[in-house]
Amino acid sequence: MLIGNERNAVEQMPTAMLNGSGTTSEIVEKKIETSRLPDWLMRVLRIEWLGQTVASICWIASVLAYGISSSGDWLQFLAASSWLLANIAAALPVQAD
Repeated sequence: MLIGNERNAVEQMPTAMLNGSGTTSEIVEKKIETSRLPDWLMRVLRIEWLGQTVASICWIASVLAYGISSSGDWLQFLAASSWLLANIAAALPVQAD
C-alpha cells in the first residue's frame, strides 16, 4: 500500500526508465532525498497553498489601500485575515493525540 509521496516515486520510475535518465535505484534515492523535507515545507510549496496565501494577502492589502471606513470594510478585513490565518494553520505540523 502506498502512502504519502511514494506514489509519485512509483509513477516517475517507468518514465525515467524509458527515457534512460537513470536506474530505478537512482530515482528512488532522489525521491527519498526530496521527501526528507519537513512536512510543513512540503505543504507550503504546493501551488494550492501558495495561491491561496497570496490571494489572502492581496485582499488584506486592497482593504488597507482603500481604507477602512465602514463596517463592511471591517468585515472584508476580518474575512481576509481569517483566510490567511487558516492557510498558516494548515501549514503547521500536525500534533498527534
